[in-house]
Amino acid sequence: MSVDLETDFERTRVALEFPFTIARGTRTHAEIAIVEIEDEAGHVGVGAAAPASRYGETVDTVEAVLPDLLAIVEDVGDPHDLARIERRMRDRIRANPSARAAVSIAVYDLVAKRLEVPLYRYFGLDPTDAPETSYTIGIDDLDRMRAKTETALERGYDTLKVKVGTDRDEEILATIRDVAPDATIRVDANEAWSPREAVATIDELAAYDLEFVEQPVSADDPEGLRYVYERSSLPIAADESLRTATDVPQVADRCDVATLKLMKCGGLSEARRIVHTAHAHGLEVMCGCMVESNASIAAACQLAPALEYADLDGSLLLEADPYDGVSMPDGRIDLDGLERPGTGALER
Repeated sequence: MSVDLETDFERTRVALEFPFTIARGTRTHAEIAIVEIEDEAGHVGVGAAAPASRYGETVDTVEAVLPDLLAIVEDVGDPHDLARIERRMRDRIRANPSARAAVSIAVYDLVAKRLEVPLYRYFGLDPTDAPETSYTIGIDDLDRMRAKTETALERGYDTLKVKVGTDRDEEILATIRDVAPDATIRVDANEAWSPREAVATIDELAAYDLEFVEQPVSADDPEGLRYVYERSSLPIAADESLRTATDVPQVADRCDVATLKLMKCGGLSEARRIVHTAHAHGLEVMCGCMVESNASIAAACQLAPALEYADLDGSLLLEADPYDGVSMPDGRIDLDGLERPGTGALER
């Protein structure tokens, strides 16, 4: 049933609480684009794009394609016709996954608001099954990493994701473990190591009781990932090596965990396909994120009950998020306490 939909978007720049460094570089701000889709009854679906240069996007490219993507939504008319909207968006814009994700999130948010249910209920998920989110400690000097870890623990987060890929990774892990002797720690190299270097480094870091290692080698080296997986003393998660569901079979024999992100896969429908495909291949699944606003993080939280792991702290790294989202007391993704319909994103 066609309805009258009005669409709009705007870009915004949000400061980070602390400079955030990974193996590929440092950032102090997040550039995002907020999407709104409103129906004739006044329900407003909200989504956001957090583009990453790693996937060939900038906020400028997002702005360039959003008018075409939103025109598709208006032309289809029925927000409940999700499959047709997302198929036409993929046909029109093959690249720019975060732009498509922003529209996908806004459409799903609108649909759930029209039905007056939280999105996890629309998906048929049990809110009590959601795993805790990790809190990311970016690369910095040791004193600052110590202070960031203390801050994370004070805020109640006892699962930490530590960025590595430096010539002082063992010092970093020793510092983090000294501050957080009982925390669950996973590490993310962001493609920083060669295969042989990865195996040797993982052997050294395993002494610090790590949960798993994320993306140890370049996504352009699938055989290198296999080499590491077959020799690693710790479980391996594939992130940059996996963008969409069609990539899952290609990494299923060279990792233990599949990492999805809405901003790299292009939206909630594709994210759900990744979850099902990964589970069918015997993999565990983690939903990660970029540095994002709750306008998009809240949507990823709705998928949490279908996952084994969550790394959904992107909005927690912002100095002041323009949106509220799903509450995360002590790292717990509190979907059961969510009283708002839709994704839970709400403009402050």
